[in-house]
Amino acid sequence: MQRMKKETRGLWLGVLGVAVFAVTLPMTRLATGSVQDPQLSAWFITFARAALAGGLSLVFLGLTRSPRPTPAQRKPLALAMLGNAVGFPLCLGLALRHVTSGHAAVFTALLPLATAAIAAAVLHQRARLGFWVCAALGALLVMAFSLLRAAQHAQGFTLEWADLLLLGAIGSAAVGYVYGAQVTPQLGAERVICWVCVMTLPFSVPGALLNWPTGEIHTASWLALCYVGVFSMWAGFFAWYRGLALGGALRVSQVQLLQPFFSILAAVPLLGEVLEPVTLGFALGVVALVFLGKRFAGTAATAPVIPAPARAAP
Repeated sequence: MQRMKKETRGLWLGVLGVAVFAVTLPMTRLATGSVQDPQLSAWFITFARAALAGGLSLVFLGLTRSPRPTPAQRKPLALAMLGNAVGFPLCLGLALRHVTSGHAAVFTALLPLATAAIAAAVLHQRARLGFWVCAALGALLVMAFSLLRAAQHAQGFTLEWADLLLLGAIGSAAVGYVYGAQVTPQLGAERVICWVCVMTLPFSVPGALLNWPTGEIHTASWLALCYVGVFSMWAGFFAWYRGLALGGALRVSQVQLLQPFFSILAAVPLLGEVLEPVTLGFALGVVALVFLGKRFAGTAATAPVIPAPARAAP
């Protein structure tokens, strides 16, 4: 009974994290602007949001007198940093200058399978053959969507560069999620994301200053940057990492089924995007495959234990 309550709590925390992350797509699109009306560059957004979250993290770690990570914990933290603080926002920002957030939301439907697949490899959680079949079918469905969109834009049946960037963003996010969840039982969700953000400061602050925009930027774009820095890069992970640790990465990763719908719906009032039936149809198709794959994911295993850092005597 206690285990079921723990897993249920993990699932609800995962839903909360997904709701926060889902708004990242329309907010990033609002921050970058379009090709016709460019705003903040993807490089500036990547560095600035990490620097903003890093500053908040320093305050949090100082107020809570958090111990430094042990050498064994630094490698997972570094991989989480590369995935969540660098790879995901950079690839996403570059892609959203050319595609709508609704288009990108279709790709986020692959996140549950990507996260669960990496969790199976890194955390040694087993999955049946049906799981991998669903993963492959989901990837093919997303590729079909990309090819169809390219054909509609008279570019022929080829993957667009923005679509490859979106796939890179999905892979980066999944790697960051799993390695962050690996050390959450020892450090706590809050300290994991805080140390991840602090580790970016040596290059995020100089990077933001070097890429500081010179032209006039809309107020909405600055506000969108604040959202992705405070919520997408920092506060959302308080719930997400703890949810993955409590409920198991394989199981809780499946609540990302809701993310494409949250993203597509959020883009309508924020960006005035039209909810296209073909986009919604492909999103539903991918989500259905992910839901089917969940049934083959097996029971979540406990993450490997990494020794907790010794606390100094008061």
